[in-house]
Amino acid sequence: MHGQSERFLAAIDRFDAANREDPNREVYQGQHYPRELLYAQRMSHWLERLAPDASEALRLAARSQHIRRWEIPRGNYPLDRKGYYQWRTTLYGFHAAAAGRILREVGYDDATIGRVEDLLGKKHLKTDPEMQLLEDVICLVFLENYFSDFARQKDETAIITIVRKTWKKMSARGHHVALELPFSPADRVLIEKALAQ
Repeated sequence: MHGQSERFLAAIDRFDAANREDPNREVYQGQHYPRELLYAQRMSHWLERLAPDASEALRLAARSQHIRRWEIPRGNYPLDRKGYYQWRTTLYGFHAAAAGRILREVGYDDATIGRVEDLLGKKHLKTDPEMQLLEDVICLVFLENYFSDFARQKDETAIITIVRKTWKKMSARGHHVALELPFSPADRVLIEKALAQ
């Protein structure tokens, strides 16, 4: 990370240490990673790519987007749409609180902590440019790294619905970048079907 303050680097180290405890593992380029640590690194990578001059608060929010997510499993909630939204809403507060505690401990001011918590709480999407940028990053990380496996686990109708919902969250710039991703032929067909309908 370029030209960052000591407290920023300390916060990133603490976020990463928390996510390093994830018992779930993912293999990437032949190496095993704690799943949420790898996700956090991917978030920072995409934010740097889209907005190298992003604010410190936005960089902190991106890195802590899924902090300790494994502690609140999806299976703790009903496996229907209502249960999914309950789980997601709970996670927003959980991630904001976990990140906020670390930021306070490394010396951040209340205004910065509040801003990171707002971003992690997904407040004001479509009206807050930073929140929209964070959402683009989230969607691009999903499309680049998780969409292909996800598509193999669902039927085509469900995948088309998911692509449309993802697309709706993104900005025009996000759409443009997403369409340049190196999707497999099968995944590109699914995406094109979703966008064509």
